[in-house]
Amino acid sequence: MDDLLTLTALSIAAAGFFVGIVVGLTGMGGGALMTPALIFLGVGHTSAIVTADLTAAAVYKTGGAITHAREGSPNLKLAGWLILGSVPMAFVGPWLVKALTDDPTELEKTLKLCIGIALLFAASTYALRLYINLKRVRRGGALPDDNPRIRPLPTLLVGMLGGLLVGVTSVGSGSVIMIALLMLYPGLSAVRLVGTDLVQAVPLVLSAALANIAIHGLEWSLVIPLVIGSVPGTLIGARLAPRVPQSYIRRGIVIVLTMSGVALLFKAGLHPFGEGHETAEALVVAGIGVAMLVLVPLVWGLIRRRHDLPMFGAPTVAEIESFGSPEQTTVRNEA
Repeated sequence: MDDLLTLTALSIAAAGFFVGIVVGLTGMGGGALMTPALIFLGVGHTSAIVTADLTAAAVYKTGGAITHAREGSPNLKLAGWLILGSVPMAFVGPWLVKALTDDPTELEKTLKLCIGIALLFAASTYALRLYINLKRVRRGGALPDDNPRIRPLPTLLVGMLGGLLVGVTSVGSGSVIMIALLMLYPGLSAVRLVGTDLVQAVPLVLSAALANIAIHGLEWSLVIPLVIGSVPGTLIGARLAPRVPQSYIRRGIVIVLTMSGVALLFKAGLHPFGEGHETAEALVVAGIGVAMLVLVPLVWGLIRRRHDLPMFGAPTVAEIESFGSPEQTTVRNEA
């Protein structure tokens, strides 16, 4: 009990609570935010943090999956093909990393490098999703098809890639697999996409968690406060979601993911200015954040113009982002 009242445990619970709120609000950013947050807090080895995050995710994703399953939103056949690819790779991934090195220092660097790359990949999938939805808006959207013809081979490959990424880094269960489903099955509604992704994510993160536990063990001092913080945070975020403009939060997440990814690459040993230039590296990370705040809207405006839309205005990013969801009703007319 005393272990749960330490400053470290409270900081883990607080991180889990705030990240849980973001996940509940937006449905994105679980592992992609939690893992780097705990790494930067310095609460344990990277391998222990990845294991704890996966274990906690197996708990709170199960609740979401059960809710969606009761409402009948998942496409279970599609989820089955994803699971067939993702679960074995999620279990194999941690063993592949272990085979690379037995040295703890090198393992730390390897994991941080992999997580940094995964974060940048996850951030880029958000931009790709917006662009795909923009093109769907201009075309009037794909015909609704919540029971599409399953494409086994590409679906299996998506599951394998997502499983490997999650098994090694705990990042990518939602972001990478979701964008792939959006491209492969454009007729699926938003609620079916989310429900299918959640159902396949439970055995995926559970398999990844078991493999990491077998290799690295499980530190309950990380897992318990993480669950204590993340579960109520996710529930509160879900309650607040209808009242909060998610578009701004999601764009903020992309900036945080990009900055965290670059910072982890520096921590992994990629030093463009040489050893001992931490201040310069910190300025680079901060500069990336500022540049994204200023330049990304301008680049997005130019992309809109190429699709015969005004640089700014309707359809807004929020409308494009939610294209195809039940509450989205105005984009077709405005486009």
